[in-house]
Amino acid sequence: MSTIGLLLAAGAGRRMGRPKALVESWLADAVTGLHGGGCDRVVVVLGARADEARPLLEGYDAEVVVADDWDEGMGASLRKGLMTLREGDGTAALVSLVDLPDVGPEVVRRLLDRPVGSQTLARAAYDGTPGHPVLIGRDHWAGVVASATGDRGARTYLGRHEVELVECGDLATGMDVDARPTGGQPQPE
Repeated sequence: MSTIGLLLAAGAGRRMGRPKALVESWLADAVTGLHGGGCDRVVVVLGARADEARPLLEGYDAEVVVADDWDEGMGASLRKGLMTLREGDGTAALVSLVDLPDVGPEVVRRLLDRPVGSQTLARAAYDGTPGHPVLIGRDHWAGVVASATGDRGARTYLGRHEVELVECGDLATGMDVDARPTGGQPQPE
């Protein structure tokens, strides 16, 4: 049994002014956090300006796949990632987003610090509010792929199933960073 970190980093980051995969060290930090938290393997889904983002992963233990339909929304990159994973033998995917700079290995470790199997559905919560990462057992991958559209990702599928919430508010805020203010520093969404 293995858990694969699936990092979604395909968007254009229009409000950010550039793809979030190109912001500071977010891509490398996210890959390091997934490995450090216990993921056996990491797959990164790129899209917008993938040719510029790919070199940022040199020297990091990550497989890169490109979602050609990335501009359709997060659902496209989630579908591409899970379809790629279906070709392997992973038991579960820990899905995370590149724009969560304060979500590190501690959050990943807490999610994986439980029995993880092919039927697992769990997600990080921050002060009771569901967030990312989301732990999706292999038995759910086909259903998530079928329902992932636009920017909703797995939200529709998760809303129809019982999902264990794992409180992580003591470890991180879980807030995604969405835009740059006039001063140039990223701001929470």
